[in-house]
Amino acid sequence: MSKPAELIRTIRSALSSEAHHDLTTLPVDRAVVLLAIPMVLEMALESVFALTDIFFVGKLGPAAVATVGLTESLLAIVYAIAMGVGVSVSAIVARRIGEKEPDEAAHTAAQAVWLAIVLAAVLGTTGALYAPQLLRFLGADEEVLRTGTTFARIMLGGEVSVILLFILNAVFRGAGDAAVAMRVLWTANILNIVLGPCFIFGLGPFPALGVTGAAIATTTGRGVGAALALYWLITGRSRIAVRAAHWRPDPALMWKLVRLAGSGVFQFLVGTASWIGLVRILAPYGAVVLAGYTIAIRVLVFILLPSFGLSNAAATMVGQNLGAKAPDRAAEAVASAARWNVYVLGAIGIVMVAFAPLIAGIFTRDAAAAAVATTALRITGLGCPLYGIGMVMTQAFNGAGDTWTPTWLNFGIFWLFEIPFAWLLAHPLGFGPTGVFIGITTAFSVLALTAWALFRRGTWRTAEV
Repeated sequence: MSKPAELIRTIRSALSSEAHHDLTTLPVDRAVVLLAIPMVLEMALESVFALTDIFFVGKLGPAAVATVGLTESLLAIVYAIAMGVGVSVSAIVARRIGEKEPDEAAHTAAQAVWLAIVLAAVLGTTGALYAPQLLRFLGADEEVLRTGTTFARIMLGGEVSVILLFILNAVFRGAGDAAVAMRVLWTANILNIVLGPCFIFGLGPFPALGVTGAAIATTTGRGVGAALALYWLITGRSRIAVRAAHWRPDPALMWKLVRLAGSGVFQFLVGTASWIGLVRILAPYGAVVLAGYTIAIRVLVFILLPSFGLSNAAATMVGQNLGAKAPDRAAEAVASAARWNVYVLGAIGIVMVAFAPLIAGIFTRDAAAAAVATTALRITGLGCPLYGIGMVMTQAFNGAGDTWTPTWLNFGIFWLFEIPFAWLLAHPLGFGPTGVFIGITTAFSVLALTAWALFRRGTWRTAEV
């Protein structure tokens, strides 16, 4: 068979929700590719939405963009909790699949859904009730509060869709059903992209709701995606088939999930909550600086999310191959994913640095905000190759169930180094917002090199889940 034909066959197999491969016996490179294609495509559309959203909101002015940036900083805590639970769920499901115990994997999935519902009820209610106070705590001025309180209430109150979406897709990824997770997230994000301009600008029969419309579109899209994922899980259309008996509460397994998730939540919490510290450092410089920073970070998310797909592929390979007692295959898969991430992000980083003014100009007409975004893009773009290594290494530890190693890395580098370093550069040393951007690039680069050194020690090979 010719190489183009073989490539087409591999792509079709990767995108098929009906194809269930044994990732513990396939050649490592092929297994990584089969997982990575749908995971990269899944994250690619997520990143497209992140840019599309800020593109439309950017038409409303710096206050609206600042509103999105501040609210996203609050949601970062929710994302951290959802991702932490998702890591524990994915690690356990992957290990059970590798051990050829699909029934136990399904039972884990059902208990994870119950946990997600409880978390969402508590966090969503709190966020909706205290949205204006939370925005004020982050440094929002009166204009941002007038513009964004309703936006923040909807986004924070709709957290059930976020948490369910994260955790259900973590189940599918852990099982190796990356194509299912891709279809779920594509559905959610396509709805977001279509409904966004309709609700923001009042297209056709839709009311013009401004930045509030962006929140309605996002919450609706994520809600539909979460419902679709739950339907796929219950109807047995994936490798994980949850039956009635699996829904019976299992306190021992739920406690195991909570215990493993605790370090995972803390890991992502200390990592993502550090963005709140950075926003707090930038807030005194005003809405224009916050708007430029928000644009730059959204662009950075755009280029990092597809690479996160490769990292998720490495995590699944680690979990399933450890379950199959094949740690060397796991290490080989991690090296392959890291290599590809360096190539891809290195090329993208060059584009970011070279075309930063053009990229910034796409998202704002405000010259001052565009100038801030340009500086941020150029500085953060320099570290792109190392970001790829750090992402893969972190997810490799998580896939093994060793969530504490990346947790302490995040705490040490983002809280004990990045925030003080960024503050020192921005204020005492007089670099201003530029100092914060230098701090971000430096911290992520240090994380990558440290994580790589720790991974080579091999302690993750004996992690238990």
